[in-house]
Amino acid sequence: MKKVSIIVPVYFNAESLPILFEQLQGIESKLKTRDLALELIFVNDGSGDTSQEELLRIKKTRPETKIIKLTRNFGAVHASKCGMQFVTGDCFTTLAADLQDPPELILQMADKWKAGSKFTICERVSRHDPPVTKFFAVLYYWFLHKLVLSDYPSGGYDMALMDKALLPHMQQSSKNLYTPLLAYWLGFKPEVIHYNRAKRLHGKSRWTFSKKVKAFLDVMLGFSVTPIRLISTIGAFVSLVSFSYGVSVVLHALFGKIPVPGFATLTALITFLLGLIIIMLGVIGEYLWRIFDEVNKRPEVVIDEVI
Repeated sequence: MKKVSIIVPVYFNAESLPILFEQLQGIESKLKTRDLALELIFVNDGSGDTSQEELLRIKKTRPETKIIKLTRNFGAVHASKCGMQFVTGDCFTTLAADLQDPPELILQMADKWKAGSKFTICERVSRHDPPVTKFFAVLYYWFLHKLVLSDYPSGGYDMALMDKALLPHMQQSSKNLYTPLLAYWLGFKPEVIHYNRAKRLHGKSRWTFSKKVKAFLDVMLGFSVTPIRLISTIGAFVSLVSFSYGVSVVLHALFGKIPVPGFATLTALITFLLGLIIIMLGVIGEYLWRIFDEVNKRPEVVIDEVI
């Protein structure tokens, strides 16, 4: 019997886990009617609530469930990649524990996989989030289309069912790569399922603004050389303008057309150019940090216990 592996990163999800497990049991029953077995992998990403106790209750009810407990919080992307190391199924997906992405989508994706699709994604067409969150989401995907992948889904996606052919690429990816974007970048033509992202009803989202900024930088600098080429182009343009201005000043000086030098002009030029240099060095530093992070052999996650 073919097997579907579901990886569930858990971080402060004690309230939603019992409901999620009940829904997954229903999914498992329906998968069996499709002649598919279910492999369930929970990754406790350093939760500080009673999530581990809830996971142990799930394990007691369903002994074949796998629980990987990490030593601390490493982030949802790293927790998901950790879970991929334990996948033995013929296809696999990652499911958020907060119930905002309907588990029923797994059945639709499984049907498409059985029909021959190696890569099926669930694209969001709407989301019940605060206006500020929606604004930054729109801005993020605009940058992503312009700088990284122009054909990436406009609403983004988190859920995707991937054939085991994609698994080695996901497992062996570098530390700072955003896995949904990597899966799309691999080039397998995706089947698309559209859905409405539900409002979060249990617990508080730990997807903070600082984590979103980090993910944004990982996406922009981890998949695209465009930012560094852009600052090179800006640098060349500013250098050309500065050189032209310098030639103009020299010519005006030779013909005696310059009065007392302007302090404001000098200050404006110095501050503008120094600010530009600092920005450029910052972007270059981000690239250098990612190189250093890959070669220093630091583990991506640390597993405390496998149950």
